[in-house]
Formats: sequence, C-alpha cells, structure tokens
Amino acid sequence: MGDVRQLQDEHAAAIAKASAQEPTMQAVTSQATTSASGKIVDILQLPAVKLTCLKDHLVIQEHAAATKKSRSCCSVTPPRRLAPGSVPFYNILWAYITPDRNYLHIDFAEETSPKKHELIVRQLEFPLPSAPLQAPREREPLLSPPSIPPISAATLDAFVARVLDLAYPAPIQRRKRAWVLVNPHAGPGGADKIFEKKVRPIFEAARMPLTVIRTTYSGEAVTLAQDLDISGYDLAVPCSGDGLPHEVFNGLSKRPDARRALSKLAVCHIPCGSGNAMSCNLYGTHRPSLAALAIVKGVPTKLDLCSVTLQDGERLTSFLSQAYGLIADLDITTEHLRWMGAARFTYGFLTLAIRKKTYPCDVAMKVEVGGKEEIKGHYARGVKGAESEVENGEASGDGEEGGSKDGEEEGVGEGMPGLKYGTVNDKLPEDWEVVPHEKLGSFYCGNMAYMAPDASFFSAALANDGLLDLITTDGDISLWKNINLQLSVESGHFFDNPLVSYRKVSAFRLTPRYQDPNGVISIDGEARPFAPFQVEVHKGLGLTLSKRGVFEAPGPHGWDKVTTTERLRA
Repeated sequence: MGDVRQLQDEHAAAIAKASAQEPTMQAVTSQATTSASGKIVDILQLPAVKLTCLKDHLVIQEHAAATKKSRSCCSVTPPRRLAPGSVPFYNILWAYITPDRNYLHIDFAEETSPKKHELIVRQLEFPLPSAPLQAPREREPLLSPPSIPPISAATLDAFVARVLDLAYPAPIQRRKRAWVLVNPHAGPGGADKIFEKKVRPIFEAARMPLTVIRTTYSGEAVTLAQDLDISGYDLAVPCSGDGLPHEVFNGLSKRPDARRALSKLAVCHIPCGSGNAMSCNLYGTHRPSLAALAIVKGVPTKLDLCSVTLQDGERLTSFLSQAYGLIADLDITTEHLRWMGAARFTYGFLTLAIRKKTYPCDVAMKVEVGGKEEIKGHYARGVKGAESEVENGEASGDGEEGGSKDGEEEGVGEGMPGLKYGTVNDKLPEDWEVVPHEKLGSFYCGNMAYMAPDASFFSAALANDGLLDLITTDGDISLWKNINLQLSVESGHFFDNPLVSYRKVSAFRLTPRYQDPNGVISIDGEARPFAPFQVEVHKGLGLTLSKRGVFEAPGPHGWDKVTTTERLRA
C-alpha cells in the first residue's frame, strides 16, 4: 500500500506541474477548431499504436511492427502489467499534449480490482512522431511501422479535443470549481484520509480547482454556505454523511439571494458517513472514489427541496426525508452507534421492533397521486422524460409535470419562495385529506429513493417532480411481519408490500397525539422538537449532479410495463 500511495503522490505532483504548463481547455478547443478546419479526428496513427475513438470507448491497438518483447504500447503510471486495450470515455479524466510536443498523455480512473470497487488514477503516455521511439522507465524500444505519415499539430490538437468532447459530452461541464467541505468526525471517522487518498487524486486529474475546508463543529457549514461567494464555485462537495449536505442546503436557503444560490451551486456528496443516502441516489454507490468520478462526469440535475415549518416559527430546508415513529427513533436513537457504520440501523431496528411500540398521530396531506399503479405510471413518465433531456445534451429538470417551478429564472435573485399552504401554525387547508392513525408504526416521507445502501424505501421517488413520496405502516403487527417488512426493503419489494401505504404528496402536516418527553422527529436524519410540523415541496428549487438525470434506483417492480393508457400518456 505504501508503494501505491507514493506513486499516487508522485502522479498528483506531476499533474499539478503539467496543469501549470499545458494550454487551457478553451485554448485547446480553439486550436483544434481553427487549425483542423472544424474536422473531427477520431483516429490517430502513432509510431507504436493506433488510437480510435468509438462511441463509448477509446480503443488502443498496438502495431504489429512493435517488438514482441515489448508487451505494452505505452507507459502506464502507476505501473500495471499491460496497457488497457480500451478505456471507457466515462473513465477518462483528461488528455493533453506535453509542452515539448513529444508525448500524448491521457489520465483515467481505473478499478483497482472488481471486488474492491475502488478507483485509482492512472496515466497513459504515448510517444509522438517527434519523440525518441523509446518509452521511459527503461522499456524495450518499439519499432515504428514504416509508413506512418507526419502528424500535424492541428491534427494532434483536434484529436485531443475530440477525446475531451467524448469524455465530457453535453451537458457535462469540465474543470468544475469545487468548494469542498470535509467533516473529520462523519460516521465511523476518517473522512480526511478518505478525501486525500481516494477523492482528491481524481478531482485533480480532472483539473478541478479545489478549495478544501475542514469543519470543526456541528452547524458550521450553515454559516459557511450562507456567507460563501458563490461566484467563485460551481459545486459544493460535502465529504461526510447526509448531515453536512443538509447544513449546506440550509445555509444557502438563509441567503438574501437564496433562489439564485440554490439554482447555481450544485450540491454534491462524497460518502463518508453511516447512511450516505445522497451519494447512493445520485451516483449509485457509497464508495468515495466511485462517487468522485460520478461528480466529475455529473449531469446537472434540478432537485426538489422542501420547506419544513415548526411550531416555534423556524423554517428549515429538507432535501432527503422527514420521519416520525419507528424510523425516526431508529435514525436518532442510534446516533451513539455511528462507529458501527450502516450496521447500526439493523441493530436499532431489531431492538425497537421487539417492543411493538405505536405512535398515535394525525396526518393531513395534499395527495397528488394515490394508487400504486398510477404512481408507477407517473414514475415511468418522469424517468423517460429526464433521460430524454440528458440524451439531447440538456440539464435534467422538467421530465415530469408536478408542482410550481420555484427554481426557475423568475425571481431567481430573491430569497426563498413563499409558502403556498402557510405554516404549521396556520389553518389547515380545506382540500387536504386528513388520516387519523391510532396505531402507527412508521411515518416516512422521502425526497430520494435510497435512505441507506440497499435500503430503497421510496422506489418511485423522482428528483424533480415537485412531489414527496409518503409511506405509512402500522405498528401493531407481529415481530415476524415487521422483520419481513424490513427485509422487503432490501429485496426491492417494499413498494408492493400490502402492509405499506404509499402516496405522492405536495405537502403534509403531522400532529402527534400526545406529548412524549422522549419523542423524536427526524428531518434529514437530524433531531427536531417533538411537536407538529408541516412540509411543502418546491419543485426544482435546488441543483445537484447525477449520473443520468434520475436517481440510481431500480424503481417499483414493473414500472416499465405500465398499461397501454399510461404508455399513451407518456
């Protein structure tokens, strides 16, 4: 491990040096367009290798004239036995010609092994015709094919531009400026080491300017985000559990220009905590290096945010979930077990389920989509719409009709949107449905699908449909049924479980029946006063980055096999 770390450090230093010398991305693009007369160069014949740009991969073919003793067509840093036969463009971080015009360098992220699910940055070095035909690091000389024509500078620059275009297709932005927040105490701890070892090398290889801040106390990120000069950044990247993104969203929401800040600064996530729900939803992983690559290649995606009003007049911004009952108890009462990682949730559930505790309350809600089959159709239209936008090179944001678009340009420089339904202290709207719960087990409302790895509670959740997914379950069921209910979350059958009531709502109010000194309300996994609270959704108010413009969850079973009527509506 020490040798690999040393090579990583040497490679990071080399990248920093090369970045200072190489031309800017805009300059390279300009050179390629001007000198190559706008022609696209997909194939590059070099002395020892042929490089071909296909749709999704860069193919590397060694010439037959190369000596059999030299088993590689180029040098690879850190060393590996052979150069790859192809590299996915998704994994390519940067490409450039060295200042002396002797070498083509391609930086890419590669899995260390299929089982480890971790990435390491490597660099391919290809000698150009003007360079000595001997690879560095004491490699065997390569014999050049006899008929390689001279390669013009314009052709080389055009090929590099083509590689970068395919590595960063629209709407993906290159060289994103990142404001990184590291919480050293997140989850089991070690976020500092995770960022430095697994994340920074990928960000730096992608030529992302970084500003890194270590937080020192809970709530600090709220103030930092509130005072941030957002003109200097494209991304906010909390390295933590889900608590730090919650603080960043709330800090941006407190600004006088909240709508502009939330629509400009994409809030992302490097998973370093226990749940890591945000990363699981946006990038399909709780592995830090895989999340880092997904951020580098992320698609701008509008994200619904929620206003939560409390009885004391406080207004919060929620991006993830609101919970009452067993789920809230599970989330909050196991805080002292963070050292256990995700296993804390399994332990906490078994402890609470045995008690068969119930949580009487009244839930008032503005239901927008009720039946499970209708919800599947709604989900299908949303996914297809969002993916179509991304395929057309657009940011994801309007794939499904929903509530009002509070993140649009109208009023974008103003503070937070007004509350359509007032606060929890106002009169309940007459058109809301009121459901009394005498023996509630769990009330759970989600803005994202995954609440932890392998825990997709809200499989029909969409990033920007202007709706929350609200589920309720009874508490007076047997321990065996409760265990099976939780197992259905991991198996992906929770949505269809007959014990689960599932709705899509634009707003709700929850009122506990009794005052409980030990009662728990959870907002994005953070404890709040045990009292009535009200939530309403703001469609597309926030901004984040995702892999495809939708959450990386499989969706409800059969969502892509909806009825003919639903297909016609799609």
